[in-house]
Amino acid sequence: MSSSSTASVLSLLADLVRINSVNPNYEGGVPEVELANFVQRYFQQRQIETWRQEVYPQRPNIIARVPGRDASRRIVFEAHLDTVSTAGMSIPPWEPEIRDGRMYGRGACDTKGGMAAMMHALANLSEEAVPPPCDVLFAATIDEEYSYRGVVALCESLPPEAQPLRADAAIVAEPTDLRAVIASKGLVRWKIETIGRAAHSAKPHLGVNAIEAMARVVAALEADTREMATRTHPLLGAATCNVGVIRGGVQINFVPDRCEIEIDRRLLPGETPQSALVHYQTLVDELTGQDPELKVVMHEPMLTDVPLETDADCQAVRTMRQVLETIGLDDTPLGVPFCSDASKFGARGIPSIILGPGSIDQAHAAVEYVDVYQVEQAAEVYRRFMLTFDPTAEE
Repeated sequence: MSSSSTASVLSLLADLVRINSVNPNYEGGVPEVELANFVQRYFQQRQIETWRQEVYPQRPNIIARVPGRDASRRIVFEAHLDTVSTAGMSIPPWEPEIRDGRMYGRGACDTKGGMAAMMHALANLSEEAVPPPCDVLFAATIDEEYSYRGVVALCESLPPEAQPLRADAAIVAEPTDLRAVIASKGLVRWKIETIGRAAHSAKPHLGVNAIEAMARVVAALEADTREMATRTHPLLGAATCNVGVIRGGVQINFVPDRCEIEIDRRLLPGETPQSALVHYQTLVDELTGQDPELKVVMHEPMLTDVPLETDADCQAVRTMRQVLETIGLDDTPLGVPFCSDASKFGARGIPSIILGPGSIDQAHAAVEYVDVYQVEQAAEVYRRFMLTFDPTAEE
């Protein structure tokens, strides 16, 4: 990139970081509207066509389009507007600063670095004398950090068509150190509750201890997870199950009549949230079948997401690998254990790649930063993909 182009993308990133876009479901959160307005103005000032999709009040998706030679084909580039909370940060969250080749601030890594690079690449593409092979869309979406409502709305009804999204490829900005991620784990989170009978702790035989009952459930989950670890995916390893929260009891001299746990289960391709829940219901039924006194309730899931698995030989992956190789970056596809908006595109049959600047280790951190050189490289990767991806090449 030229020095002026480098300065432009880093200035844009600083402008994005300055705007608080903590998801409103978290401490210190606000609707994403201020950042969404900034993104829309950026494109409008460059005469790039934009649309606004109101998902919730003051929480819009912004979509921008650069037309290609074949309007019946399109690529979607997507980055989320929201960030996690600033609680626990040890640096000023909204004062972007470049030190030692890094830009610091909340969202710099997750995922405003990728957003700035995509916006910059689309703006440059708009100035090109030769249009790209197909239409290029950029979508800035809400709510990725909480329940994915922005990308779901985009997929269900793409403005201005008001029709379900169709696309030949999707590139999703998340911190991957500029590696092409083609597989990610899915997710289901839910509660299990054990129900006992209260009594005074001086006569515990008159009660049924719900915490002791839950201990049996947790032991069964632990054994099941050990067995699950024997089955692996070539890019993702084993599925995982984590009991992250436990609540039970009122005070020390009561026999507790309630106990609950919250579970995070990461899914491999081939699994669904529904199939995983059926498996755990069967496990619970086996326990209660062995002991009529044991009462266990499976609650409805709090959050679900499907796994992503993109064909390594599809045209989108082949093109991305060629772009990365040309620039001198590692083009070997990877898998990651975290969830993202990409799986929602994948669920619609859209070949999807997760790729962006920065490391996931810096996302959500007390000291969040992104390598500025990677941001510059990301803009070039995105631009080259926009100019070279031709979905008709595999027909």
